[in-house]
Amino acid sequence: MTQALVLEKTKDLGIRDIDIDEPFTADDVRVDIYKVGICGSDVHYYQHGNIGPFVVNQPMVLGHEGAGVVSEVGKNVKTLKVGDRVCMEPGVPSNNAKATQLGMYNVDPGLRFWATPPPPYATNLHADPAWSAGHGCLRPSVVHPAAFTFKLPDHISLEEGAMLEPLAVGMHAATKANIKPGDKAIVVGCGPIGNLTALAALAGGCSKVWIADVVGEKLSVAESLVDGGKIVGVNVAEQNLKEFIMNDTEGWGADVAFECSGNARAAASLPDLMAVGGTMVMVGCPSDPVPLDIAFMQVKELKMEGIFRYANVFPQAISLMETGSIDVKPIITDRFDFADSVKGFDFMCAPPVTTVKSVISLRNE
Repeated sequence: MTQALVLEKTKDLGIRDIDIDEPFTADDVRVDIYKVGICGSDVHYYQHGNIGPFVVNQPMVLGHEGAGVVSEVGKNVKTLKVGDRVCMEPGVPSNNAKATQLGMYNVDPGLRFWATPPPPYATNLHADPAWSAGHGCLRPSVVHPAAFTFKLPDHISLEEGAMLEPLAVGMHAATKANIKPGDKAIVVGCGPIGNLTALAALAGGCSKVWIADVVGEKLSVAESLVDGGKIVGVNVAEQNLKEFIMNDTEGWGADVAFECSGNARAAASLPDLMAVGGTMVMVGCPSDPVPLDIAFMQVKELKMEGIFRYANVFPQAISLMETGSIDVKPIITDRFDFADSVKGFDFMCAPPVTTVKSVISLRNE
């Protein structure tokens, strides 16, 4: 039995003892959890009980943005040792899946992901009952494959390490955008993923990023993430986004666009913002259909990419944090102790406009 933050069902969340049957193999490590970020998907499961086909049908431990310290290593593990400070990639695929063999393990239907119940179409599901229940990492310790556990540089805090998971989303989006040095990008949506995507786009070679939202305070935070005016906020409650982008590019448009709001209308407006030959990356997941003018996109030879989480980007994300190319500290705005986890989730259901990211502490560094 272990204490954990358990989502029983929609809007029923609490800390209690839960029995988690989690086998430990020769290729695994055990990690004592220190810091866990509160993700929008965690909050959505709390409020609604599902995200599309991922439906909470049994009690589930929340949390997938985790960092901690290795407390046990399997006999086959050579890359990590007890005492190492680590972050974990929370999605583990089946090695035999075709998607994994193609290098796209993030879309393996049998992928096991913390704090996410398996969808009804899942295949190659692991027999591990902790995974089939979808349990996450808001608990004292977890067992995780060493291959998906990454050592943190000494000067990177565990709190920052917990931000590697959402940063990986932005890294994957920037990778799919095929950014060229000097490109200019627009990010729509100024939440944690939008901010981290903007940072990833700059690290990937963009010279400038516009970030659009309806909340001025959030835009001010985004603009403060880097010096030199490389991130420019656009308040679309006060300004026409297309006019702003076109005025700032002499009518040419953005080379790259990242839709991070999940708003169908915002997604449909992207082609109007684009330069000829530009690339649009759909990061947010709209709940409504998106009407796109395909003929208009063809005339401009626009490309559109979709992403689902990430694949093969954690090492690069860590390297960028290690060198200071990306600094995630400014996006961490609120903190809660584990005992106040429910309070933290309620806070993130309706956060103040100055909030970007909240982190729960199970242990102090």
